[in-house]
Amino acid sequence: MMNITYRVASLQDLEQVWAYNVAAHPKDPRWQHWAQEYIGYNMDGRAVTFVAMCDQEPIGEVTLLIDQSCSAIDGNTLLADRQDIANINALRVRKQWEGQGHASSLVRCAETYAAEHGFRELTIGVDANETRNIGIYLHWNYDKYVCFEIEDNIPVLYYAKTLK
Repeated sequence: MMNITYRVASLQDLEQVWAYNVAAHPKDPRWQHWAQEYIGYNMDGRAVTFVAMCDQEPIGEVTLLIDQSCSAIDGNTLLADRQDIANINALRVRKQWEGQGHASSLVRCAETYAAEHGFRELTIGVDANETRNIGIYLHWNYDKYVCFEIEDNIPVLYYAKTLK
């Protein structure tokens, strides 16, 4: 029987997650940069990453970006402002674990943490062509349109959810 847990990532968890991500994209040097960046964000309090663990192996992750200085936010206080608004970012579940509710559980962890830390709203971005993901985010009540940006020549739509 597999034991799946969801928790705030430790430094060791972050190192495992990012080693996997970098290895999965060997020809894309951005992943090495992102690894350093996101681990740094967690260490200096600009982000909190949550992991889904199967025994001692990370099988999924999501990062809650809380500060507008994070590169994915690029100063846009509609997406994160360190006070009231935070951003759901880097939501990934390993292929063999998809479709089993792990992404939903990770997002719920981030939502609970955000609410407990005084955030009123969470934002999430989605590639405008990913209609399946748009449907999932709407199902999770990320249904308030926030803005539209072009990232790596791809239109990205941002939606928000008010936390209770």
